[in-house]
Amino acid sequence: MRCTSHPDQFERRHNGPRDHEEKDMLTTVGASSMQQLIEETIPSSIRNRPPLKVGEAMTETDATLKLFNMVSKNKLKKSYIGMGYYNTITPPPILRNIIQNPGWYTPYTPYQAEISQGRMESLVNYQTMIADITAMDIGQASLLDEATAAAEAMAMCQTICKSKRKKMFISDLCNPQTIAVCQTRAEPMDIEVIVGKVEDAKMDSSLMGVLLPYPATDGTIHDYSSVIKQANDNKVTVVMVSDLLALTMLKPPGEIGADIVVGNTQRFGVPLGYGGPHAAFLTCKDAHKRAVPGRIIGLSRDAAGNPAYRLALQAREQHIRREKANSNICTAQALLANTASFYAVYHGPEGLKKIAARVNGLAKTLALGLKQSGVKVCDLPFFDTVKIEGVDAQAVCKKAVDAGMNFRQLDKQSVTISLDETTNPSDVDAILAVFGANKSSAEKLSEQVTPGFDGALTRQSKFMTAEVFNKYQTETELMRYMFHLQSKDLGLNTSMIPLGSCTMKLNSASEMVPVTWPEINSIHPFVPVDQVQGYHEFLDELNKWLMDITGFDAISQQPNAGAAGEYAGLMAIRQYHKHHGNTNRNICLIPRAAHGTNPATAAMCGMDVVPIECDDMGNTDMNDLKEKIELHKANLGALMITYPSTHGVFEDTVVEICKMVHDAGGLVYMDGANMNAQVGFCSPGHIGADVCHLNLHKTFCIPHGGGGPGMGPIGVNKKLAPFLPNHPMGVTGGEHGIGAISAAPWGSASILPISWMYIQMMGSRGLERATELAILNANYMKDRLKNEFEILFTGKNGRVAHEFIIDLRPFKASCGIDAVDIAKRLCDYSLHAPTMSWPVAGTLMVEPTESESKFEIDRFCDAMLAIREEIREVEQGKADPENNVLKNAPHTMAEVLGDKWDHPYSRDKAAYPVPALRERKFWPSIKRIDDVYGDKNLVLRLAKTDQAKAAN
Repeated sequence: MRCTSHPDQFERRHNGPRDHEEKDMLTTVGASSMQQLIEETIPSSIRNRPPLKVGEAMTETDATLKLFNMVSKNKLKKSYIGMGYYNTITPPPILRNIIQNPGWYTPYTPYQAEISQGRMESLVNYQTMIADITAMDIGQASLLDEATAAAEAMAMCQTICKSKRKKMFISDLCNPQTIAVCQTRAEPMDIEVIVGKVEDAKMDSSLMGVLLPYPATDGTIHDYSSVIKQANDNKVTVVMVSDLLALTMLKPPGEIGADIVVGNTQRFGVPLGYGGPHAAFLTCKDAHKRAVPGRIIGLSRDAAGNPAYRLALQAREQHIRREKANSNICTAQALLANTASFYAVYHGPEGLKKIAARVNGLAKTLALGLKQSGVKVCDLPFFDTVKIEGVDAQAVCKKAVDAGMNFRQLDKQSVTISLDETTNPSDVDAILAVFGANKSSAEKLSEQVTPGFDGALTRQSKFMTAEVFNKYQTETELMRYMFHLQSKDLGLNTSMIPLGSCTMKLNSASEMVPVTWPEINSIHPFVPVDQVQGYHEFLDELNKWLMDITGFDAISQQPNAGAAGEYAGLMAIRQYHKHHGNTNRNICLIPRAAHGTNPATAAMCGMDVVPIECDDMGNTDMNDLKEKIELHKANLGALMITYPSTHGVFEDTVVEICKMVHDAGGLVYMDGANMNAQVGFCSPGHIGADVCHLNLHKTFCIPHGGGGPGMGPIGVNKKLAPFLPNHPMGVTGGEHGIGAISAAPWGSASILPISWMYIQMMGSRGLERATELAILNANYMKDRLKNEFEILFTGKNGRVAHEFIIDLRPFKASCGIDAVDIAKRLCDYSLHAPTMSWPVAGTLMVEPTESESKFEIDRFCDAMLAIREEIREVEQGKADPENNVLKNAPHTMAEVLGDKWDHPYSRDKAAYPVPALRERKFWPSIKRIDDVYGDKNLVLRLAKTDQAKAAN
């Protein structure tokens, strides 16, 4: 017998349709073969790329072994580098029930509140935790990293002062990566960054804001009360970068006059991961809440009047405000924020204070041991970082490396050593031995120190007094609480999530497992590069594959989100023009149908946005484009285009579009959100784009995590390669690089093995098959639904790419049923709604991906056809125009089982519209959310209590 493929070939696990189902689906779409379907879908003008060079697919077992052998070359040393990154202990119940649980890592951003209550409750816990510990009024639901959070705070300062002031003072004691990212962001925003010593600065009315470290990068803690008072008197917005664990003992920023506080929650149970992903935080005074970037979870009520969580302040979203948006942030770090949130729930306020006291006590023990041996230690207050002065810093750090440790060389004569939750007395003994300062053991030395701060620096106020932080300290209760929240959320472990433009495909267990390896997740981002040979071996191979797939010449992995990739790509274009003396080229052409982050990103890069209209078929209006190019030819900097288009169509004119822009002196940025329809058949570089970002959390299988993490590396051609982002803490980027855009040189490096595993296990042909099946699945769904629903846009052969748009506006006209009604009714069918009312209002955009089986696709189509019959009942007067299953959807278990039922349809019809739901049913935990009430009555954190109700 001749075996054609390995029985454990991963492609079989990843792709949904089986071979016999594929034939049936091709028949439905009217194609005799997959080749015919692809030829009728993807224009021949762009099917010109050479075959992929990824090679043969590996089995899950072999790929796992290959990756492990690579990363085993990493040297696992104990890092005391600090700079905002610390070793931490992830509590096993959180590791198992959150990080490794598809119920938490596969859901999407909670735009459908009725099926997202669990993770939103946890994010409100997060918001409350960070607001309490920093003593600020409100917190938001996480940012990408500490450095970009500081940059977002800087942008807030500009918004708060309404752009009248353009100077930002940053203390030279901030972390270097934070200063660097702020400098990168500031330049195109016309902000002058002044870096210097706080004691030499004047907080006068020329400044829009000031950034102060608390503690500083060298571990020292300074009393900024007089500086902050001067800033407050002159209406200078005060931003403080702080450490949550330190603030459990240290007087919080909110009590000393700060307006905004930023930092990182990494040390709250989230592994180092060579830089990420980690959830940064931002808190602020209530007066500034309308200027807060990113997501905020707020408390509202549902249609029954019950409390319910939702995304608040959505009027700030990019798709509404576009180039006037506060930020281009799209991806948060929800999974990591939830990890940190549960870490706080697990330990409670008293547990956090004990951890902080132990870390501070060991740091003081280390300082005492050094002093007793004649080593000079900085005498300023510190929390976890001891600053050693007057030594040969390079020699000390080399000796530490030889002893299995990494210290930070601050300058030629100074070293810092940052301790953490994992540090033990034996570790302190080993550190002392490096200095020859081991006259007494750490155990004995610790008897001579008292943790804490003196006088004005001591925290007196309580924090985290809400019941949730004092109730779940036993593992049994914590486990039940986590499961309770999980049961309220719909993830890929429940059903397909057919969100257009989001590519919610399988995040396989074999791809996820390596993330938990210590060789991947326990490495500090700033260790010497010779300690991470394994990391860079697989990163180099991943980059080689991505260059092959995209047709580009260089890749930067620094952008740690799709919007960050957009920013990096446009900044590279901007730097290219600047380098060639064309500083006038600041016009960015953007089609109306582009992603909402596109115009916001262009504005952040200092470019002027000129919209391009769409024609009646949803394609770029070529006449309008020609007119705009001619009008702005002298100043044209870039065109941002999504391909296939946001309307789900391969535009035939894309090559011509690129040529027109190039002929006018501009460059082409391609949004890679829809790359899942290109892999193996066409590619941005061969089409004519100069730069494209890749959503690794879409096409390349990194999970969405309930709203993050993400990764958005950019690929560029040779002309832009010299302008890739560099970094002060890592050898990366181009000769004329744009500067740092993320806190870590290689972004959220610890999740890159997910994409490496996916590509390695799929191989060249498997990647092509994934594209074929994604296109087949979308066209099959479109053809199953087209007789009952209007499909808004198709290509010239009636084909769609990997997604399509259903126009629901006719039902609004015929009987008052709109997209919201249908989206909420899908919840009753145990299905997640497609992307709603974007890019066209009153529509649903559907993307099945290649991972969904024909069974699940048919289940969705059957649900939509059943809903069409429910709409028809309203149209024909058989159902009440207001009191019907669609207007009242979704229906909760409490409502269906309750004593009161005032609907003219049966409970059975409400809850079990199709028989299969009797066997497997997901119940929405709330009825339809009241968004208007939530925005009028903002509640963004848990209520404070004078006395926590301890469960035990």
